[in-house]
Amino acid sequence: MGHAGSKDALKEQDARLFALRHSAAHIMAQAVTRLYPQTKLAIGPPIEDGFYYDVDLPTALTEEHLPAIEAEMAKIIKENHAFQRSSITKAEAARRFAEQPYKIELIQGISDEQVSLYTDGEFTDLCEGPHIGATSDVKAFKLLAVAGAYWRGDERNKQLQRIYGTAYFTSEELQAHLLRLEEAKKRDHRRLGKELGLFSFEELAGPGVVFYHPKGARVRWIIEDYVRRLHLARGYEPVATPHIFRTDVWKRSGHLDHYQDFMFLFESEGMPYGVKPMNCPGHILIFASSTKSYRELPVRLFELGTVYRNEKSGVLHGLLRVRGFTQDDAHIFLREDQLVSELRQILDFAFEVLRAFGFEQYEVELSTRPEHFIGSPESWDAAEAALRGALEANKIPYTVHAGEGAFYGPKIDLKIRDAIGRSWQCGTVQCDFALPERFDLSYAGSDGKLHRVVMIHRALLGSFERFFGMLIEHYAGAFPFWLAPVQAVMIPLTDKHVPYAKQVAALVRAAGVRVDVDERNEKMQAKIRDAQLAKIPYMLIVGGKEESAGTVAVRHRKEGDLGPMAVDALLARLKAEPMPAQQIANNNTGRPGDGSHPHVEVNPSTSL
Repeated sequence: MGHAGSKDALKEQDARLFALRHSAAHIMAQAVTRLYPQTKLAIGPPIEDGFYYDVDLPTALTEEHLPAIEAEMAKIIKENHAFQRSSITKAEAARRFAEQPYKIELIQGISDEQVSLYTDGEFTDLCEGPHIGATSDVKAFKLLAVAGAYWRGDERNKQLQRIYGTAYFTSEELQAHLLRLEEAKKRDHRRLGKELGLFSFEELAGPGVVFYHPKGARVRWIIEDYVRRLHLARGYEPVATPHIFRTDVWKRSGHLDHYQDFMFLFESEGMPYGVKPMNCPGHILIFASSTKSYRELPVRLFELGTVYRNEKSGVLHGLLRVRGFTQDDAHIFLREDQLVSELRQILDFAFEVLRAFGFEQYEVELSTRPEHFIGSPESWDAAEAALRGALEANKIPYTVHAGEGAFYGPKIDLKIRDAIGRSWQCGTVQCDFALPERFDLSYAGSDGKLHRVVMIHRALLGSFERFFGMLIEHYAGAFPFWLAPVQAVMIPLTDKHVPYAKQVAALVRAAGVRVDVDERNEKMQAKIRDAQLAKIPYMLIVGGKEESAGTVAVRHRKEGDLGPMAVDALLARLKAEPMPAQQIANNNTGRPGDGSHPHVEVNPSTSL
């Protein structure tokens, strides 16, 4: 791929950061036990952008306690204790940690007879490492938050207190990260969703189910309409499938064995059913309803399909992790000799769509066969080879995540980078030889015999809910003109100017622009301020002078006062606003492997 050097450097950098943050987690636990001697320690791993430690102590920690813990950490760092590894037997470890119940449970779960410990100063922890040389090597750190966390992630266990922090090699890197965190808070989709009237979660209805308010539903409709038109243009056929199936379907697909913990299961009239967590079995049943000729392949079935997954309430997070969500889901049934060509087209399609929404930088990951899988190793090898072949033919750099594929097939994951550099999981493309075998999916070949089809699972945006949350944060709620739920608002100076405002609004609306008229009994400046806070692209102000001249005083969300415009000139400007079709025409030729992809990076370091 020509990226070995950069990948090796990134792996080395990641390993050094891992060790640094792992060591910072130990120092934090050491500081907590100094300040609160009754502390029971659980686990404290490094994570993508920092570290945490779960603790059990009588004091209810808040963010006001963090400066004292930081101060004690600074003392430990100044003391310059070396991190020293040792190994003892499980029995000896059990005696050593006799007053630490969570450590005892961890020790009991270790299969080896020897366990690894790390010591710095008076503090010893059960740990496999790695660590940096000494506590003084931690130069820049910050504690960030306190949250609740169930022991081992199980709601039936005790809730512990989780202290989050981060660490970097330099204070400059740390400050840059903290600035990004502040920017992320400003862009938090949960806050903006409420302020902009886009969506809500209702306690009466239960956690993890989204209620789209009119403005949010407008944005969703726009996205759905755009996605539907693109699929029809590329030869996909629309389908719609039920939300519940008998469990016979889920047994055959393997979901009941491999995915049951995430399914909502129930009985009706003595018959077991499952609410669908995925759309693929429904599309399989449609394809299997009639025999296809080799000439009819590939068959591309597409659905904006809503699925439901029984996620634990502790992991739910705004729109980014929900229990009910809609996917732009497609399944392609094809011959094996068509596989690489179709995968190349799908990858081009994915970049085309994501570019239209303003995303230009990506990471691409190939996930291979997991420990528990269905199908034969040979079919997995063929599927992985096809995915690699498509990526390399299209000259797309990628990283390999060994063992991270779905239970039925390997996959390509597309991660997008947003306006402040964060990486988000988005679309996925999966190659599947196993489910066609389980459902006996065949086509009539040119020899008159039946042959097994191959199946591609793919979603370009992934979950609409997650993608919507990503869009809100990417644009900080200020959607581009084509996506804005309200594109323009008419602001009459007084009640007597409302009729003219409505007259202009009718012309603007006839031009295909989403426009509202603000008839509230408020001063003009208050209406402008509210429109600005609502992040509406255009404010169209009319009074007696504008009505007499047949004009509109135009104010833009970013550009400010644009002065008076004749109505025809205003309509021309609004029609000239960039639309996704224009962006695609300008930026993408649509030829597989033509080098027109947006910037794709190999596992870049991310800030959040």
